[in-house]
Amino acid sequence: MSPAQSAFDDDMPDEIDFTKGVRGKFYRPDACLHLPVYLDDQVQSRLMALADAKGVELSVLVNDLLRKDIELIEMTR
Repeated sequence: MSPAQSAFDDDMPDEIDFTKGVRGKFYRPDACLHLPVYLDDQVQSRLMALADAKGVELSVLVNDLLRKDIELIEMTR
């Protein structure tokens, strides 16, 4: 990228015609958003080993651990 170019330079036109656009076309009120969670390498390795030892998927183990932590937090309030 040359110094004269900015990070925002692209092939997009200055104006885009949205006259045929449909508002809310892909909106789903009951959609459930699954957020990605990134674990440290050491934490993930340890949790994967625990999940393998228990014979469950990593997500099941992590959800169980988080539920228990939430319960403990609620009990201390």
